[in-house]
Amino acid sequence: MKFRRYDVLNKVTGAIDGQTRCKHYHSELDIIAIKFKCCDTYYGCYYCHEETVNHEAMVWPKLEWHTKAILCGSCHTELSINQYLNSSYVCPSCNSPFNPGCSNHNHLYFASASE
Repeated sequence: MKFRRYDVLNKVTGAIDGQTRCKHYHSELDIIAIKFKCCDTYYGCYYCHEETVNHEAMVWPKLEWHTKAILCGSCHTELSINQYLNSSYVCPSCNSPFNPGCSNHNHLYFASASE
């Protein structure tokens, strides 16, 4: 499913621009939003999730990494978790670069590959 540009801000909680950047992470490369398993809702980052809901975030188990849960803020293509984790931090649809530093937070979104 691709979102039309005007739908993006309505679909990403915490987004402050049309490329899904949020107040916590807003560099040129911070253009992904992540669908949280617990809410089935896209957020700009884990801080945006924490500030909005009153429950613990759930990580995506490896068996569900086929699920489309990453949104490219540049072209608004939804990527599966596998596509994102194997993308070398470049959108496979539009070639926009993603922030490789996001890998420091993978444990907050995705179960380890061995689980």
